[in-house]
Amino acid sequence: MSPAVGTGFFWHERCFWHDAGAIGVFSAPGEFLQPQSASESPESKRRLKNLLEVSGLIDELVVRKALPADRQALERFHTAAYLDALEAGDAARGGDGGDCAPYTPGSLAAARHSAGLAMAAVAAVARGELANAYALCRPPGHHAEADRGRGFCLLGNIPIAVHQTRATGPLGRVAILDWDVHHGNGQQSAFYADPETLTVSIHQAANYPLDSGAFEERGAGAGQGANLNLPLPPGSGLGAYDYAMRELVLPALEAFAPELIIVACGYDAGAKDPLGKMLLNSAAFAAMTAQVKALAERVCGGRLVMIHEGGYSEGYVPLCGHAVIQTLAGSRIAVPDPQNDEIAAWGYQALQPHQRELIDGWRRRLEGEAR
Repeated sequence: MSPAVGTGFFWHERCFWHDAGAIGVFSAPGEFLQPQSASESPESKRRLKNLLEVSGLIDELVVRKALPADRQALERFHTAAYLDALEAGDAARGGDGGDCAPYTPGSLAAARHSAGLAMAAVAAVARGELANAYALCRPPGHHAEADRGRGFCLLGNIPIAVHQTRATGPLGRVAILDWDVHHGNGQQSAFYADPETLTVSIHQAANYPLDSGAFEERGAGAGQGANLNLPLPPGSGLGAYDYAMRELVLPALEAFAPELIIVACGYDAGAKDPLGKMLLNSAAFAAMTAQVKALAERVCGGRLVMIHEGGYSEGYVPLCGHAVIQTLAGSRIAVPDPQNDEIAAWGYQALQPHQRELIDGWRRRLEGEAR
C-alpha cells in the first residue's frame, strides 16, 4: 500500500440545516425569554467552511462528503429505544433528546450525516487512505450518551465512528483527546471499561455536565486508568493549558501508544466564547494541534482525526478552526487573527500558582498509581 498523503476535510451542507429552535443560550424557551437563535447555530461552522474557501486553504485539502450513518451503525453505540424516540420526535414536531438536546423535524437527518462524516474520516485515516483528517460535524456529539442526547448533542459521533471502524476493519488501540471547554462525558461513558480506548478530557471544571468530569473518574474494570479528566478552574489561559498539555496530556497519550488519535475539537475554551470562561486564542489551538500531530507522527504513523465539537462565537470560531486545519495540513496559508495578540496580552494568561499546584497534584497522583 502506498503511504497515506493529504489532509481530508469532511463536510456536508445537510449538517448546517439542523435547527435547535429559538432558545438562545438556554435549553428551552420560556415566558420571559425573548426568542433568539440557539447558541449552537450553523453560523460558526458555515463561516469556518467559508473562510477555508476564501483563504484558498480548502484547495490544499482532500475534500470529501459522506453518506449518513445508518441504523446499524448508530446501534453500535446507542440503544434502540433512544433511536426510536428520536425518529418518532423527528417525524412529529421535534423535542428534546434528553438533557438540553433540543431538535426539530429534519434534525435527525443532519445528525446522521454528522455521524457519517466522523465515521468516514476515522475509517479513511485508519485504512491509510489519508494522512489525517478534519470532520466539520454538526450537530456535535461529545455529550451524547447511549440512551440520551445531552448538551446540544443528539448522536455520539466519535463513539459511533470508533465502534463502526472496529467492526468493519482493523482498528485497535485508540486515544481520544477532548479539549472542548465542557467535559467529554459521551466518550467517557462509551469507553469507561474499555482498556483499548484512552479517553482524556481537559475542560472547565464543573461547567457541563455538572455530574461528571472529576479527576477521580479513572475508568472501571479492565478500563481502570484509561480515563483521564483534567478539570481546570475557570479563567485558565495560555499558560495553564500549555502546562497541562506538556505535563499530563501528551505523556498520557504517548504512554498509551495508540494506533490512532482522535481529537474532539471544540473551540469554546476560546476567550470570545459565550458558554465558557477560558482564555485561549487561535494560536493556542494551533499549538495544541501541532503538539498532538507531532506525537501522532512518533507513535502512530501520524494517524490523527479532528472531529468538530462545540464553539459558539460565530466570529471567532472560524479563525480558530482555520488555524487548526492549517496546522493539521502543514500549510503556509494563514489568515490574520486581529484578536490573537490582544487576548495573549490579557492579565492572568501566564500559569498561575493555583493552576500549577492543581496540575502538579494530578501528576503526583498519576505517578502514585503507576508505582
